Parts: sequence; structure tokens; C-alpha cells
Amino acid sequence: MKFRLLGTVAVVAEDGRELAAGSAKRRSLLAMLLLNPGAPVTVERLTETLWDEEPPRHSRTVIHNHVSALRALLTAHDAHDAGIELVTDSGAYLLRTPDLAVDATRFEHLVAHARHLPDAGQAATALREALALWRGPALTGTTAGLPLRCAALALEEQRLSAAEELARAHSRLGDHAAAAGLLHAEASANPLREPLVAELIHALGRAGRRSEALDWFHRTRRALAEELGIDPGPELTEAYDRLLRTDAPPRTDPSPRTDPSPRTDPSPRTDPSPRTDPSPHPATPAHRPDRVPPARLPGDQEQYDRLPTAPPAPVRPPTPTVRPPAQPTPWPFPRRPRGFTGRQDELAALDRATDTPGALAVLTGGAGVGKTALAVHWAHHRGQDFPDGRLFVDLCGHSPLPERDTAAVLRELLLALGLPAEQMPATPEAMTARYRELTATRRMLIVLDNARRSDQVRPLLPDGDDCVTLVTSRDRLGGLVATDAARPVPLAELSSPQAVTLLAATLGPDLIAAEPLAAARLARLCDGLPLALRLAAARLATGPARTLAALADELADEQDRLDLLDVEDTSVAAALALTVQHLSEPARRTLHRLGTHTGTTLDNRTAAALAGCRPEEAADALAQLATAHLIVRIGRDAYTLHDLVRLYARSLPGDTDPDVLPRLLDHLLNTLLTACAAAEPGSEPCCALPPGTRRPAEVRPFPDRASALAWYAAERDTLRGAVEAAVAAGLHDRAWRLVLLQWPLIVWQIGDGWAPLLEHGLAAAEADRDPGAQSRARALLGWVLLEDGRPDQALVHLERAPDLAARAGDTAAQAVALVNLAVALARHGGHDDRTRVRVLLTQALALAERAARADLVALARQHLAAECLATDAPEEAAHHAARGLAVADPPFPVTRRVVLQTLYGRALAALGRPQEAELQLAAAVRTARAHQYGEGEAQAGAALRALSAATAPTDRHRTAPPY
Repeated sequence: MKFRLLGTVAVVAEDGRELAAGSAKRRSLLAMLLLNPGAPVTVERLTETLWDEEPPRHSRTVIHNHVSALRALLTAHDAHDAGIELVTDSGAYLLRTPDLAVDATRFEHLVAHARHLPDAGQAATALREALALWRGPALTGTTAGLPLRCAALALEEQRLSAAEELARAHSRLGDHAAAAGLLHAEASANPLREPLVAELIHALGRAGRRSEALDWFHRTRRALAEELGIDPGPELTEAYDRLLRTDAPPRTDPSPRTDPSPRTDPSPRTDPSPRTDPSPHPATPAHRPDRVPPARLPGDQEQYDRLPTAPPAPVRPPTPTVRPPAQPTPWPFPRRPRGFTGRQDELAALDRATDTPGALAVLTGGAGVGKTALAVHWAHHRGQDFPDGRLFVDLCGHSPLPERDTAAVLRELLLALGLPAEQMPATPEAMTARYRELTATRRMLIVLDNARRSDQVRPLLPDGDDCVTLVTSRDRLGGLVATDAARPVPLAELSSPQAVTLLAATLGPDLIAAEPLAAARLARLCDGLPLALRLAAARLATGPARTLAALADELADEQDRLDLLDVEDTSVAAALALTVQHLSEPARRTLHRLGTHTGTTLDNRTAAALAGCRPEEAADALAQLATAHLIVRIGRDAYTLHDLVRLYARSLPGDTDPDVLPRLLDHLLNTLLTACAAAEPGSEPCCALPPGTRRPAEVRPFPDRASALAWYAAERDTLRGAVEAAVAAGLHDRAWRLVLLQWPLIVWQIGDGWAPLLEHGLAAAEADRDPGAQSRARALLGWVLLEDGRPDQALVHLERAPDLAARAGDTAAQAVALVNLAVALARHGGHDDRTRVRVLLTQALALAERAARADLVALARQHLAAECLATDAPEEAAHHAARGLAVADPPFPVTRRVVLQTLYGRALAALGRPQEAELQLAAAVRTARAHQYGEGEAQAGAALRALSAATAPTDRHRTAPPY
């Protein structure tokens, strides 16, 4: 497993697959840990990294959740076997990785190695290898917190220094053209970096390109004066003076071109206009002197010029150009798309995908994601690279119009290439042969838009090494990848900042600046889909006057959202319909059922429950939907479903299946029971399944507690939506169970805003008239309110919970309710409540023993031990803690054992038995640390330090305890 910081922050599996690293905040946390390899990073430092302004109240819980998710990701891919470990260290986190597992570390190692190589050729090779590790601006995809901004700037400084060193190595080898080409790209992006421009001037002068060198000096001098109000420094001035003192050497270098931009035209230029642009990249706007991009920070969308990753290939000998005698027929090409913004990563990916001879790139993505706009924008951007012309064909693969006939398309292409109509071949096969003959010696771009199948594209592929073909499709066209070496370029929805930028380009920046929060909300409601964003902007611009916030409020209503995203002859629903019409019936039926899903993620088992089929059948249907970009695959058996697609799925015609929602709820209930057993081993379910519950064909397995808790956290929104759907459908017996069966995560993340969900569960239990469920809901809700600092509200629920459990005859629920009430009174009751606390806990212990519930016995004894310590009864505390430990052996969770060991150690210390106390507390620290139980480790460690301090005066030579 490897990690990337030089570009988009990513986790890469051994087979080269990029793993789902999660949200920007999770990537930011990972980046901060990777920037400090093997060193602890405090929660405070992580908070500063993730939130540039005031952090939320539950920021520590959010950080813990992100750490847990990262740890689950590493565990799922056997990172521990590779020497990678994410551990908790006294309130901080550290990530241990092998040497060179992080690309930034490998980059530093290679650069340092190159500096010690006496041979310029070897140094250049090492530096090229180092710079090839960069895949874009460092720390892309992270938040804009100050620590990461500073780190990104530092990494960028290292990259620029390495680029300058590579240029100097080229100069030592006498390859001044390569040095100039490399420095040109960097100086264009950093026009005020005087040492860089000075090196470029030296390289251009040595290469015999004095006029370009002089132009760079004067351009930089003007920029320094206009932007900073200063004159050139001594380094730049010295480069200029040396240039003036040196006679211009003749261009005698016979070696091939070695500038970083690969030459794709091996034939002599035949256009009559002389080339006047001195830049080695005349077709790339980012390299023109009047188009200077600003400095980059994490998340910038400016174009990122890739550095050379390997020695340039030698130029092939010129090929004689053969042209047909007839003049080409004028061929319409779409105009440059208006308001195009962002997509710098994808544009760079297209550049890379088309940098090989005879390149074939396939731009894939869902309906309305902007494939055609990106292809046309790129074609205009690179237009000068194709002096023999550009051809654009809409194949109508997903269109209201019939799919284009291959013979008709070939006829049009041949006419465009100048073939007279009277010489047109008679058969499609002959047309294909003639088409490839005419394109074999040309340097052209062929854009085949809206393809649906690979066999629709193959006859239209040109011949020769100097033509580039760009195909757009809603399908993946894996056949072209397999047989024609096509390079796929996936196009996803816009990120939130990109979507807001698109709105600003359409509506004007002032409107967006006036309502930035509403603009971000609007972007989320449109799923970052460019088509939806433009439709929303059109509705705002052409409809009655309203604010961004008002439109966002209207779109928030799921019943009307698709109707609002429909303007004249364009709509999101119509675009999706063109994709759905080509699905098989099982896939279309599955998509229809997915409209009932209450979350954004799903797997084969969930899809099978929704569709009422076997998981294997669901897997096939999901694969088809992913191929058509109606859902997005995010893991081996994990998909995400965007809201707009889910809303459209609900509107699909077909037989209404009244059992879809009950099947989904029953699937979730069965999965929750399995997760409970894994998260809290040794405990019994808090409720049984309701009568008539369907048993799903397959239930997700959970190998351990960590995997169960990770699933709980990942599916929290899905479960909340399921509760709301169950209540709306009157399925109250399912609703309260869906709430209560989440108790392992609720207890583990107690302060994470659970009260509203538990109130829903209590209301459903009351509607179901189940006193046992009401008791458990009130006991858990009271505990949450207590931890939220609302003791008065908590006691209202906790006082009622025991009687409700007694009415239901639920002994276990009554024991839990008594424990929770006793703890609340111990914390917030008056002096007279102390006696009652002990009585309540004793009653709870008796009920737990009567119910033969070992987990509840351990729980009651744990709180009895804590109460005895608080009331200065250490002997009783030791008794209860020891008895609790006796029943808390595996498979019970280690968290409970750590707490009991800590209480036992404290009681033994109070009884004057320090050696025994130290053994218990040290064991608690080791166990907590081994299982990443940070809170337990902190409490046990504090007790151990207090014991050490108390015994130090009488035992000065004793060594510190190992914690």
C-alpha cells in the first residue's frame, strides 16, 4: 500500500487501484498524519487543519470518526502486514508507514540522491523520476486549513527547486533546448520567481534563442514593476547583462527536439503562415506570455502543467505528405462552449491520454455531466495541434434521434476529407478502408460524440500515428479499451467549489458572493451535475425575481425538484431517460426499486432486498447501471446513488411493488442484529424482530467489532432515512427497532447528536403501544441527554423507564433503566440521593442476575464499584470490580474490561495495596492501547500516574511504570 500527497491525496493498493479515501476532511486528516510520519499529531492540530474557522461542538467526535474510517480502510486492505499502522498515542494520532511508502518522502529521497551524483546524466534521470511522482498541485482534494496551505506551499517550493536542478543538469549535458523547455513551463506558472526566470534566460541564450531570452527579461521586468512596484534583482539583471555581452551563437545543434512537450507532427509544415510564436508550446494557452496562471494552493482549479517523466522519444523521420487533389468540404465544428469552467484535472488527463501516437481516448460519464462540453473545449484549446483539421460527429447513441448509420457517417467524413462524391466507395468496408487511407498521413482530431457501443466506433477510427480520436459516451466502452488500446478518462460530477464556480460563471460573481451559503446548498441539491446547475441558473435568471436561497428552498422539496430542473426543451429527467431506454428489463426494474432506498450508498444485498431478487441477480443489474453511469461504483461491492437519479428512479413507470419498503426495512433490521452481535459480543439483542419479518437471502457478515462500528457510522444517514420512511408508512414496529438497534454506535459516540433520532424512536414505540420499547428508548434517550448536559430533561425520561420495563415484564430492560437512572442521580442529584443510588444499582444487579445476563451483571457491578469509590468505600468497590472482571472475559468488549480494571486498580490503591493496583492499571493501559481505546487509556494512565506520585516519597528507587 502506498500514499500520495503530490497531487490528489490518495491511498493506493498494491495492485495500483486508488482506494476510496473519503471526504475532503478525511483526506486532510490523512495528509496531516502523512506529513508527520511516525510522529504523533494532536487533536488540536488536527482540528486546526480540518476547520479554518470555529470548529463544530463535536469536532473531536468527527475526528474520531474519520480516524476510525481510515483505520477500517487500512485494515480491510491488510495494511498492518505491510508495516502500516494508525495508532492512538495519549490523545494524539500517529501513522506508521514503511520507508518511501509516501510519494513526498520518495520525492525528497530521489532529489537528495541526485544532488550527490557527480554524473549529470544520472542526476537528470533521478530528478526526472522524482518529478514524475507529481500528479498535480500537492495536497489537492483537502480542506484549505492553514497547516495544509503552508505544507502545500513548502512542497511546491521543493518541486520548483528540483525542476531548476533538472534544468541545470540538462545544461551540463549540453542539452540547452531541453533545459529551456522545462524552465519555460515553470516560469510561465511562476512569472515573478526571478531565479527561475534567470535560469530560463541563461538556457535560452545558450540554445541560441536570444530574442526569446530578451523577451522574457522585459516581460518579467514589467510584471515586477506593475504587480510589486520593484525593479529586477541582481540575479535577473546579471542574466540580462550576460546575454547582452554574449554574441548570439548560431543554431548548430542537430539533436532532436527535447523540450517537454512531445512533438506529434513528424511531417514538414505545409501551411503558408510562418511560425512566429517562440514558445515550444504554441498551442497551449497556459504557455503564452499573456496567459500567466496564478500560484497554486490545495484545491486550485488552475491548469497544472505536467513535467516530463521520461527522456523524450526521438523524432521519426519526416513522412511525405500526400493530399487528394480535391479541396476538403467545410466541416462544421461546435463552437467553444460558453461559461465553461473548472475541469483542470480532466483536461490534464485528456492531455495525457492523447500523448501517444494514434491516441484513442474515451471520455465517459453520466447524463448531463458535461462530456461533450469538455471534449469541445479541449478540442478548441488544442486546436493548433491539428493543422489538418478537426472533425466532429454526433453518433446519437443516447439521443431522441435514431442512432447514426455507420455508412452515412463514413460518407460525410470522406466528403469532409476532400473525396469527390463520384469516387465514393460502394460498401461500408470500402469506405472504412478509404477513410483510413486518407487519414494515414494527416494530423487531425476526430471527435466521435455520444457513442453507445464499441462496434459503433471501430469503423470510424482513423489510421496513422498523427491523428487523435476522442470518443464520448455514457457507457464505459470496455471493448475499445480491450481491443483498440483506448485510454478511458472518467468524468464525475463537479465538486462543491467547482459547482459554485459554474454558477458564478452563469449568473455572475456578484450574485454568488451575496449568498455564498445558498449557492453551496444549491450546488449540493443539483448533485454537482453541470446540466442541473445550468438549468437551475436558467430558472433563476429567466423566472420571477427570487434569491438563491429561495430557489434552494424550492429544490429541497424532493417532490418538485425534477420539475424545477426542466426549462423549455432541456431537463435532467429527459437526459436520464435517454440512458434508461437502453437498459435491460432487470436493470431498469432494479433502478425503479432503488428509488425507494433511504440512503446514498448500497451494496448487492441491499439492492437484492429492494428488487426482491437474489444477490447475484442484483449484482448483474448494478453492474449494468454502473456501466451506464446511473450509479457510481466506489468499492468492490459498494455503490453510491445520487439524489437526482434516485428521484428519477421513483418516477419510472411500472408496476408498483408495495413490499419494496418493508423488504428494505427487514433487510436493515437483520443486518443491525448481526452488527450488534459483532460490536457488543457477549450481549443479547435489545429487541426481537417483529412478527412477519422477511429473512433476506444474504446478510452482511461482520468479522469484528471495528467493522461493525464502521458500518454503523457509514450507514447512519441510511438508517435515519429508513426510520423516517417507516414512520411515514405507519410501520412503527420497524421504526423503533431501527433506532434501538443502533445503540452500540450511540453509546460509543454518545455526544454526537442522537437525541432527535431517539425521540423519533420513542414516538414510534408509543404509537406501537409497546412499554418495553418505550422503556429502552427512554433509558437510552435519557443517557444521551445526560451526556449532552441536559440533566433535567434526562431525569424525566430516566425516572419513567424502570416502571415501563416492569409493566412489560422485561427484566433486562428494567436493569438497564435502573443503572442509567442511578448514574444520573449520582452525577446531578442532591445529597439525599446518594443512598438511593446504591439501592438502584443493587436492584439492577439482582435483576441482571435473575435474568442470567452476564453483560448486565458486569455493567451493574462496574457502576457499583464507581459509586463505592465515590462514597469512600474502597473495599466494596474492589469486591464489585473483581466480581465484574470475573464475568467480563471475552467475548465481552475490551472497553468494559478496561473500565473494570481501572476501577479495581483505584480501589486497591485506596486499600493500600500499591503493587496489586499497579498490575491492574498497567494491564488496563496496555489493553486500551492495543485496541485503540483512547479514553480508557487516558483514564487508566491518569490513575497509574497518581499511584506512582503517591508512592514516590517512600520508594525513590522504584522505576516508572510502563505506560
